[in-house]
Amino acid sequence: MENNSNIPFQTIDWSTIAKTEHKGETGTSWWQTVQFDGLRVRIVTYSPGYLADHWCKKGHIVHCLEGEFISELITFEKFTLTPGMTYVVSDELSSHRSVTQNGVKLMIIDGDFLK
Repeated sequence: MENNSNIPFQTIDWSTIAKTEHKGETGTSWWQTVQFDGLRVRIVTYSPGYLADHWCKKGHIVHCLEGEFISELITFEKFTLTPGMTYVVSDELSSHRSVTQNGVKLMIIDGDFLK
């Protein structure tokens, strides 16, 4: 898929981006989202005790900023990510979900380039 849009240089002041609330199976997540054509950039915070309410098949680049979380795969594999760690997966290559005991803050990037 060809993306004909370009993103000019810009900065993002995350303190000005509104938070939206999303309930998990347990706990809550808050998303600050910047949307471009074919690209979504988010700062996502999971509350302590958060467990995602679905198995996700979408591709992401997920970078742990603060705290710790586990990315569980439907195959029963589990990967613990701590600050400074990143995972990358393309669309439809795994079913995964996030869980955190004490809460976490992440930067998540996804878009057409992960198809």
